[in-house]
Amino acid sequence: MKHACQHLCEKFQTAMDVLAKPWNGLIIATLEEGALRFGEIGERIDAISDRMLSSRLKELEALGLVVRRVLPGPPVRVEYELTDAGRGFGEVSQAISRWGERLAVHGARGGAKRAAPAARAARQEPAAKRARPSST
Repeated sequence: MKHACQHLCEKFQTAMDVLAKPWNGLIIATLEEGALRFGEIGERIDAISDRMLSSRLKELEALGLVVRRVLPGPPVRVEYELTDAGRGFGEVSQAISRWGERLAVHGARGGAKRAAPAARAARQEPAAKRARPSST
């Protein structure tokens, strides 16, 4: 476990360590649809690079959340599927979606970015006033 917070459940923290890595939640949610080949996953998550997808799939396989299956050919194909432990993410995904809806209603997405310029201007204004030479 990477982070330890005494007031939080160790199992919760273990799950958060998986979800804290970029792309993991999206990959797991995408595989909820069923077994997919590497290219199919990449098409559904179009912003992820092949290198990153490969790395994350290996990590998720090592954690026991994803199984890699080689299908005999020709041509030989490889597909990825969630294990029982990985499929447990479905309920979590639904809960996160509900929370996302609430955040969207309250304008939380991008809210910090909109507030930052105003806050920055407010901090800079007093400094600018002090820097001006007095007219008296």
